[in-house]
Amino acid sequence: MHVSRFDLNLFVVFDAIYTEGSLTRAARVLNLTQPAVSHALARLRERLEDPLFVRQGARMVPTSRARAMVTPVRHALGGLQRCLSHEGGFDLGEAERTFVLGLRDGLEGCLLPPLISALVDEAPGIRLQSMTVPRRQLATELASGRLDLATDILLPLPESVQHRRVMQGPLVVLMREGHPLAGNLDLPAYLAAQHVLVSSRREGPGMEDFGLSRLGYRRHIRLRCQHHQAALSTVMGSDLLLTLPELLARRLAPKGAHTEFLPVDIPGLELHLYWHRDQSADPGHSWLRQKVMAVMEQLSTHP
Repeated sequence: MHVSRFDLNLFVVFDAIYTEGSLTRAARVLNLTQPAVSHALARLRERLEDPLFVRQGARMVPTSRARAMVTPVRHALGGLQRCLSHEGGFDLGEAERTFVLGLRDGLEGCLLPPLISALVDEAPGIRLQSMTVPRRQLATELASGRLDLATDILLPLPESVQHRRVMQGPLVVLMREGHPLAGNLDLPAYLAAQHVLVSSRREGPGMEDFGLSRLGYRRHIRLRCQHHQAALSTVMGSDLLLTLPELLARRLAPKGAHTEFLPVDIPGLELHLYWHRDQSADPGHSWLRQKVMAVMEQLSTHP
């Protein structure tokens, strides 16, 4: 089957259904009616001679053929989108473009304010969108062009995803002022205390827990929450402890908070900036990478 005889818009619908797991949500994302999405899926099924998705409860679950297709389809769609983005070059003063950044909760509050401040006068038509991307989807989202840059710990990603270390620093322990352990925090006291863990995942250890487990230690997690703001508010009104990178503590700690260095030698924060290699030659993308790297360096070196 030659591509010239195929309606490429069907692959846009395919990608939306795969991502959303629902015809209704795919229609909403594409700004189409649900019958239009159903009709497009029916045409794609007929052309490929495969159901592609089967309904299981409220979800549309991909078949093995659909799972095999999704990465090359997203890569192709992303390449087309990047071709369109290059039209007319990249003039900072005239460019109208939205860049999507994959940021975790704590870093979002540190990076975005100085970054958008740096863009206001230099690039008035540039817009930023921040989102949380599950690590298992990071390579796919970068390859598809739906995600421009992402920051995260060092991850085992394909060679097509390039990265650069942009931040490194120790972990600290944050507690309320007047906490019984303030000025007197040692390892036994740390392990005996109750802790807050910030994580977007439903289960699994935090970065610091991996380091503790390698040394044979385990701490007691009393509260697991999604955002640092909730964790900080909890710590300031209780005897719970919050372990976090020193960079985030410096930027996010409220007035009256007390911080101490972690009383055990485990690896701290090592943050990398990720992008797809197909974006390396894009002048707009290159400009944004340099801006993000400059802000990250400033955050690391200026308290």
